[in-house]
Amino acid sequence: MRYRVVFMGTPEFAVPALRALLESERVLAVVTQPDRPRGRGRRLRPSPVKEVALAAGLPVLEPERLKDPEFFKRLQELSPDLIVVAAYGKLLPREVLELPPHGCWNIHASLLPKYRGADPIRWAILEGETETGITLMLMDEGLDTGPILLQKRTPIGEGETGGELYERLSRMGAEALLEALALHKEGRLKPHPQPEEGASYAPPFKKEDARLDFHRPAQEVARRIRAFDPRPGAYTFLEGQVFKLFRPRVLQRESPEPPGTVLGVEEGQLLIACREGVLAVSEVQLAGKRRMSVSDFLKGHAIFPKTRLGRPQEKPEDS
Repeated sequence: MRYRVVFMGTPEFAVPALRALLESERVLAVVTQPDRPRGRGRRLRPSPVKEVALAAGLPVLEPERLKDPEFFKRLQELSPDLIVVAAYGKLLPREVLELPPHGCWNIHASLLPKYRGADPIRWAILEGETETGITLMLMDEGLDTGPILLQKRTPIGEGETGGELYERLSRMGAEALLEALALHKEGRLKPHPQPEEGASYAPPFKKEDARLDFHRPAQEVARRIRAFDPRPGAYTFLEGQVFKLFRPRVLQRESPEPPGTVLGVEEGQLLIACREGVLAVSEVQLAGKRRMSVSDFLKGHAIFPKTRLGRPQEKPEDS
């Protein structure tokens, strides 16, 4: 038995789930966010989900408002058994939630009730979690508050970045969806309410949230670098220019220098003093340049010991 499914999703995270549905169910249509300006040229570009849907020959719906009567009429005409949602980007109104007989299922990249909201992956890294996962839930009108259908757990790697975890969880989400579909068809998928204890939220980040503060412990600074790798990239300032740092390690040593002071280069890593511990980064990116290893960067740029990283107007101190 193949369910008649409408899929709702927008970014790359949702693509593996859509591909899985194309193999296992009858996908009637895809709902995604309208084309948005993207990239350096800010040209209108389709979402990753739209690109896959068009390549598969599927109808694509791009409503500006989910309460648009014409959109709802189209959904009624499609008459899906199930709506599957993955990082669509908007809450679903009640009339949409109540339309399919098997409900609306959402693939969420956290172990609910922790990290409800738009950016659970980066928040999990920032908060120092050692484990995360995928929750498949039956949607209600709240923000990621619906009953849990299935959860899958996974450790967060010691040096794993936001981008790496994003890709891994997107694949896990597709696998969890296929497992849940099989259980549902056998009558063995039973929703259970989310516990209220331990609930937390993961609101979207602003660009300035990626700015580094070396007055924090090196462990916290390293987590921020990992969380915002590759986009937008955690940054500080070097001689007034945006300077992004990648691939951090924490050295269990202390420095008498003020936080943000470059201590030198050791084994291809730039060493930076923090409030507690020393940060070692192996990749950097100066504004307008490509990301590169510290060794390659130093072939064309000099960073002297006691250079201070920090505010845009700060200049390096005399060495």
